[in-house]
Amino acid sequence: MSLLRDHDFRGLFLADSASQAGAQILLLALPLVAVSALRVSEFEVGLLAACQTLAFVLIGLPAGAIVDRLRKRVVMVVADWARAAALASVPLAWWLDALTIHQLYAVALVLGVFTVFFDVAYQSYLPHLVGRERLVAGNSSLEIVRTVAQLGGPSAGGYLIQFLTAPFALSVTVAGFAWSALCLGRIRKREERQGARRGHLGREIAEGVRFVLGHPLLRRITACTATSNLFSAMAFPMVLLLLARELGLAAGTIGLLMAAGGVGGLAGALVNARIARWLGQGPTMWVAIALPAPLTFVLPWLEADWRLLLFGLYEFCVGASVVVYNVTQLSFRQAITPEPLLGRMNATIRFVVWGTMPLGGVIGGVLGEVIGVRNTLLVAALGACLAFLWLVTSPLRSMRELPVPASATQ
Repeated sequence: MSLLRDHDFRGLFLADSASQAGAQILLLALPLVAVSALRVSEFEVGLLAACQTLAFVLIGLPAGAIVDRLRKRVVMVVADWARAAALASVPLAWWLDALTIHQLYAVALVLGVFTVFFDVAYQSYLPHLVGRERLVAGNSSLEIVRTVAQLGGPSAGGYLIQFLTAPFALSVTVAGFAWSALCLGRIRKREERQGARRGHLGREIAEGVRFVLGHPLLRRITACTATSNLFSAMAFPMVLLLLARELGLAAGTIGLLMAAGGVGGLAGALVNARIARWLGQGPTMWVAIALPAPLTFVLPWLEADWRLLLFGLYEFCVGASVVVYNVTQLSFRQAITPEPLLGRMNATIRFVVWGTMPLGGVIGGVLGEVIGVRNTLLVAALGACLAFLWLVTSPLRSMRELPVPASATQ
């Protein structure tokens, strides 16, 4: 945390704090606007969830190459102001009694587009800001922000929604995006624009795609993550419908239950290195995906009684496993990829693994209409138990140390 004495890093730290807190409120508030304020159908809730991640399919591949041609700080500032403006239209329309589900679809799409650009720029900006020799310290400081946001964000967001109503709770997220933009604007260190030295955009994108699809282990990791995300995206909007509509839980209670995922994430961060040393890197990945999957079968049987404790346990275990899995597979991806391809490798994998999420949202919405919310959650639970097969049927099953080709260090 000594990096906080640095003026420019402090600006990024404060911007990230506001953005992460706002994102946790947005996670609950936007779908609850549709569920509780507009009383939309199961399919419409699923379609809204799909719109929130559709941008990763539409622009996920070119975003990395485009951001590399621009100044990252400027991209982040523009993205923050654009997200604030789009989101501010929701409470305004609600106040004017003009809010519709179609406006929520449009807002979700705009938020997704600018989130793609913000995330790609953000991941590439830290080395410029703090230098490669302080990357570990910088990432550790920002990881604290994410963990704290996951711990307190859902419960705080839930109570804000409960007392302000979901549409007006979004105003807090609008303020968070605006604050983030102002903090980023105060950073003094400026970048050189790299566009003049870049080649053909299509060729750059294709090179990243070929690298990911041509690598047997990266291909398996990508397929595993994409499968897990597909069924998670099917389940999440149905869980909100079940808790808020069928069980009648208050938004604050829902947020408090979901905060268990943040506690699990913190636990996973604390034990991840020990688990990787004990099991090895390859087994750690598939075990982290396989162990919590059966707990997904808790979701279809939830009632407003002691079984809500099982939902808290599910959130805790999934939160811990996601951190362990992501840290292990991301470290491998970074180690095995040559530096000039890092951005395009990340953009390609994000395109695939986030691209399954809008599909999952649509499938979940359709199934929710046809077979009901609880049966849809049962289908999602069955699918969640399949994701680990991509890894356990590959050489990763027993690899204690993942291979790093010499070319990755060039």
